[in-house]
Amino acid sequence: MLLAAALTALPASAETFRFPAPSGASGDTLVIYSSLDEHLAAPLIEGFQHENPGIGVDYEELLNGEIHDRIVAETDAGGRTADFAFSSAMDLQIKLANDGYARETVVADSDDWPRWANWRNTAYALTFEPAVLVYHKPDFIDRPPPSTRFELVDWLRQGGPAVQGRIGTYDIERSAVGYLFLARDQEHFPDIWSVIRAMGAAEVQQFPTSQDILERVSDGRLAVGYNILGSYAAEWARSHPQVGLVLPRDFTVVVSRVGLVPRAGRRPDLGARFLAYFMSRSGQTILAEKLRLPAVSLEVSDENSARAMEAALGAQLRPAAVSPGLLVYLDQAKRKRLIERWRAALAGR
Repeated sequence: MLLAAALTALPASAETFRFPAPSGASGDTLVIYSSLDEHLAAPLIEGFQHENPGIGVDYEELLNGEIHDRIVAETDAGGRTADFAFSSAMDLQIKLANDGYARETVVADSDDWPRWANWRNTAYALTFEPAVLVYHKPDFIDRPPPSTRFELVDWLRQGGPAVQGRIGTYDIERSAVGYLFLARDQEHFPDIWSVIRAMGAAEVQQFPTSQDILERVSDGRLAVGYNILGSYAAEWARSHPQVGLVLPRDFTVVVSRVGLVPRAGRRPDLGARFLAYFMSRSGQTILAEKLRLPAVSLEVSDENSARAMEAALGAQLRPAAVSPGLLVYLDQAKRKRLIERWRAALAGR
């Protein structure tokens, strides 16, 4: 996921979706690189175009690493790149900003944005997504599900055959968010390795995606999923009544999707206008109510917002700050050590 050689063609996974200007104008086009599925992004784009009817949008759906690599390659080649970039890879977005590939962009809400969510007006956290425990409700009719890591360890150690092979989590070698969650766990809870050893003793199942885990919790193949991205879990639970979720009471790690305006964008003015809309009350309300992604803006008090979660949970929440501190997760030597320790803990060492 680090720097790639100059790209001469679109990656195989890239898809471009065009949203013509509602006014019929053909002159102004905003180019967005994003890892968010187009069908989820559509309400936000339509809201932006309602306020800016003369602007068309070319929405390029890419993998997180591809967003980083394309912006770097296109900028270094002296060409033009996206006007706005939005990615769930916090570390890679900060790397772009830290390495000079993003431009400082001040919008109306910049001064009021939470300090942890704004790095030098170049990279902004735009969502507020906790890591949660998900569970199969029929398995917990006679007792509450674990709500702390200590309770999870007790459940694993006392559950006997009923828990063997029935806890799932991300494979941190294949899941960027899984790796980030584990790294944050280690920072907040040095004894996290006792939890991992207990999971290993219970034959934990590892998966690359949230959906893999949620499907198995839904049908009871798994009783518990650990450190699952809350935005996906909450949406899944709405249509799968057998699935419940818990925000861990000891501490809840929170990650964000990060937006920035690339330095070499063809129309950085349009990128800044889209960022301003994304951060506005209107944009953040659409994010929370239609995309079902928790909003950062303190103006949004919907239950699906940082403000509501902070009011209910306070210091329990541990958001990952948008800062160069995230770059440690790209250090390959540190990554190798963390993965080796993960493997050893799962093996009971």
